[in-house]
Amino acid sequence: MNRNRRNSRFGATVSLAALFFGLAGAAFAADMAATPGMGKKAKVELGSSAAFEPGGSLLAVTQQGEHLLLYRSSDEGANWSAPVVVNAQPEAISADGENRPKIAFAHDGGVLVSWTKPLGKPNTGEIRLARADDGEHFSAPITVHRDRAEITHRFESMLVAPDGRVLLAWIDKRDLEQAKAAKAAKEAKEAYRGAAIYAAVSTDGGRSFQPERKLADHSCECCRLTSANDADGTPLFMWRHVFAPNERDHAIVRVKPDGSPEALQRATFDRWKIDGCPHHGPSLAVDAAGVRHAVWFNRKDGESRVFYGRLEPGKEETTVAGQRTVGGARAEHADLAVAGRRVAVVWKEFDGERARIWAEMSDDGGLTFRAPQMLADSAGSSDQPRALARGATPYVFWRTEREGMRVFSLR
Repeated sequence: MNRNRRNSRFGATVSLAALFFGLAGAAFAADMAATPGMGKKAKVELGSSAAFEPGGSLLAVTQQGEHLLLYRSSDEGANWSAPVVVNAQPEAISADGENRPKIAFAHDGGVLVSWTKPLGKPNTGEIRLARADDGEHFSAPITVHRDRAEITHRFESMLVAPDGRVLLAWIDKRDLEQAKAAKAAKEAKEAYRGAAIYAAVSTDGGRSFQPERKLADHSCECCRLTSANDADGTPLFMWRHVFAPNERDHAIVRVKPDGSPEALQRATFDRWKIDGCPHHGPSLAVDAAGVRHAVWFNRKDGESRVFYGRLEPGKEETTVAGQRTVGGARAEHADLAVAGRRVAVVWKEFDGERARIWAEMSDDGGLTFRAPQMLADSAGSSDQPRALARGATPYVFWRTEREGMRVFSLR
């Protein structure tokens, strides 16, 4: 990809502020050698996250072996600091695209990193969180939920509310396991659809969490959750839901201050009937005008596509405002971010040989979009793209096996 490539259709420069991450750099190799437990991995797991902290620096968290590494850049990814180890004691860490580590910032300046720790049985795990009061020295991680059964607690989404509460929600199978036991004992007639969504709230900046509460039954089992603060500051969580009998559309729930849910709202209406998990979670952002923007993957009218739309609260609709397809037939794993009235949508396409990252922009709150622009490609393994925002500028973060971490600004 030419670093000086111009996007005439955007009418603006797409500037690449890329780092090369350590898989190709001697500096990173030295960091690996100095960090305990960082041996070679048979499977490349590139699931990473990035976020701009309130002071303007860009932070990225990646997995290396049984550790998480936190990087900081003060120049939009052109240069990065030496990594900080998040978990001093090695442990299993999930770092695939749908179930990657996350970053958030507590109101008192603490840096929060969450992840799923896989357990012994397949598809099991627990939700972990570590906090650095000064942004660099992390305390020992805690398990967020009280339930310690060796079941699914995975695919967490982390959100900091305007009032300072830290919320984590995740896919949880305790109710499914209870339903299986009841059916085996002939105490239940119907099978339990999917899994459930549970959430826990912290009122002390992520140092401890209140007992988890169920937000909803019947979520899909393996699609990532997404979250955002609503127009009035209320936390929102969105996920792929299993509506009776087996329609895998999406749902949204607002979370009250005590951690309990408001009524579940159906968010998409594509009515995809499938007895399985598509492994494609949605993305959600709320702009300054209070408009909820979302992208998701569904099958509609015989085609599996990525969609964009505006989710209008409080309306008993059966359609999504402004719903439109995103990208081509190969588009997948879309993400979006809002920066003022600007909406940036980014997605991945793979042709069997190369993965390509595309983006498109709206300057009018999602009413119209400019022509798509290809940002980069790679022939090796790659993560899903992440959409970010700082001020009025959207950014795209992408990590690949060959090129490392790259940051694109959409101006």
